[in-house]
Amino acid sequence: MHIRSKPWARPELEACGFFQANPLEHRGQWQQVFKNNHPLHMEVGCGKGTFMAELGSQNPCINYLTIDLIDGVLGWANRNIQTVYAKKDQPIDNIQLMSWDIERIDMLLAPEDGVERIYINFCNPWPLRKHQKKRLTHPKQLRKYQALLSKNGEIHFKTDSDALFEDSIAYFKESGFTIKTLIPDLHASDYPGNIETEHEKMYAAQGIKIKFLIAAL
Repeated sequence: MHIRSKPWARPELEACGFFQANPLEHRGQWQQVFKNNHPLHMEVGCGKGTFMAELGSQNPCINYLTIDLIDGVLGWANRNIQTVYAKKDQPIDNIQLMSWDIERIDMLLAPEDGVERIYINFCNPWPLRKHQKKRLTHPKQLRKYQALLSKNGEIHFKTDSDALFEDSIAYFKESGFTIKTLIPDLHASDYPGNIETEHEKMYAAQGIKIKFLIAAL
């Protein structure tokens, strides 16, 4: 997906109290950034932040690392998070927003950070075989998540892609995860508390089934 340049994004991010301009400084010490011992969750590829805005505001006693690579996208995430928290009159003290390449996530966090849950929502399906190692659910990437997840840690994964979903089920099993929840049509299910992303709303409106799973160590 091509993202047009957003000249306003970087200045707004640098003025944002929950944006980390130098996240590598906190590897292994993320709980000190939040100044509490609340559980640590992470969203990789946050997009415009509508999912995290709702998730974070609904769970003030969970700390969230919210990651994407593109400043323009993170700029919208910053705005959306601030808007939702302001409507609920909540301080934004449980989210840290940052720009980082997910393929190098092991440089950003250490095992002692104790991530309990990772959210992967509507990542690039990379359909061509020669590109599939770039998938955020490929075993190459899952090994990096495994090193960061705490005991019984979980990955929550949603996608519109049938091929990516089927392949990812195999990836998780191959990598030693247990599939705890497997829902081929999330919106037709009774799964509680689903928070829709902007992509999810778009795909569902087109009649595309939303696939969802939870994989645990």
